Formats: sequence, structure tokens, C-alpha cells
Amino acid sequence: TEVGEARTKVETALDLGMTLIDTADIYGVDTPGGFGAAEDLLGRVLASAPGLRDRMVLATKGGIRPGVPYDSSPAGLRAACEASLRRLRVEVIDLYQVHRPDLFTHPADVAATLAALREEGKVREVGVSNHTPAQTEALAAHLRDAGVPLASTQPELSVAHLDPLRDGTLDLAQRDGLAVLAWSPLAGGRMVSGEGLRPELVEVLDRLAAREGVDRAAVAIAFVLAHPSRPVALVGSQQPERLRAAARAVEVRLDRRDVYDLVQASEGAPLP
Repeated sequence: TEVGEARTKVETALDLGMTLIDTADIYGVDTPGGFGAAEDLLGRVLASAPGLRDRMVLATKGGIRPGVPYDSSPAGLRAACEASLRRLRVEVIDLYQVHRPDLFTHPADVAATLAALREEGKVREVGVSNHTPAQTEALAAHLRDAGVPLASTQPELSVAHLDPLRDGTLDLAQRDGLAVLAWSPLAGGRMVSGEGLRPELVEVLDRLAAREGVDRAAVAIAFVLAHPSRPVALVGSQQPERLRAAARAVEVRLDRRDVYDLVQASEGAPLP
């Protein structure tokens, strides 16, 4: 069954030590299940095996609505969070994240909503996803005024997408102690297929993979994990064998030369 297959995937990830389960209300919008489908399926998994809830850090995101597209207004964000709770069939979300910034809602209003949801016990911690450093700082300042710490930031980060290393995202995380949740660490599967990557990057990945006795994907994830901000790599694979291969990233040891070889190969230019 659909629930049985999904439960196997969740259990495989948890058994491998992948304890952060990150989803979003928008996930599944392009499937027959539509908006909320991914959360609903996870909720059915948790209902079928209640013991799984205590083994995971449950994270989700809200603030994107088809046709709007972004709504972090007090009413919009509260409605999104409460709908996520219903679909997930849980009483509290461990980490609730603003999926993308709503440029037409003042960060003070976003902060007030998040603080209220936390005070009501509906969320334990709050974070942001796809926010610039300035947007993150603005929200964090208003959250501090409300006595709530900003817990995390979720940027796209991979050896093929290095912007957070240079645009201040990871510097800010290290300054303020934010957890970094790196989405698409395998560049949408390109790290596995090699498609669309610079040939010299594939060459370095393969050289390191051969040296470490792992596959290319494990090296790509190890690169993300090597950053001193200690990112969590959000692996989107749906195949248990891929999850097992990805988990071997923690065995990979990359030194300074290795990581800078990967950076140079990714950017196609010598470092200054």
C-alpha cells in the first residue's frame, strides 16, 4: 500500500540515523493528491505507527499558496500551520519554517505569528527557508523582541550550488548559532547522474569516491557536511538503497585540499 511503502522509507531513514524528517504543505501539489499530499501521507504513516513520532525531529514549512503565491500574513501563516498539524495528525511540530519570504508582510507580523504559535504549544522551534541573510536578520530581530530564538535556516546548498558559502548565509548561521538545513545537496540528482555538471567536477567527485570507497553522492553529501556550520543534508531520495548509500557520507574524510579542489572544479576557475 502507499502508506506501507512510505512507512518503510521513513523507518529506513530513522534506522540509518537520519532523524530529521522535513516536509512542506506545498509538497505534492504537482501530484494527483494535490496541495498537502506529502504531509497527509506522512500523517497517515504516523497514525499507522505512532512510535515513529518519538524517533524523529518533525519539520515542515508553510507560507506558499498556489495562485497567491506567498502569504505569511498573520491569518495566512496561522492557517497554514494549523492545517499542517491536522494533515500530519500531530499535536506539535518540532520545527516550523517560513518556506519562502512574503515580501509584502512585515517581519514583525511574521514574528508575532510564529511567537504566538510557539506560545500555544503548536510549534517547538521556528526557522526560515530560502531567505536572504538580510531577510533572516530582520525576522530574527523581531523574534528576539518577542523572546523567541530563530532556530534554523534552510538554503539550497551543494557542491554545484555554492552561493551560501559566499553570500553571507552560512556566516550568519555561524554568528547566530542557527542550524543549517541544506536542501538539494545532490543538486536534484545531478550528483548521481553527472548530467549538467562540469566534467572537471565529475572527475574530482569520482576520484574522491574511489579513494573513499563510496559512490559519488556520498562524496557530494560529505562536502556539505564538511562545512564548519555543521549543515544537516536534506536527502530527498525515495529509494531505501539510495538512502543507505547516502548514509555512508559520514564515513568520508575530506581535507582542505579535497574541499577546495571541489570548489574550484565546481566554479571552473582558480581560487584567488
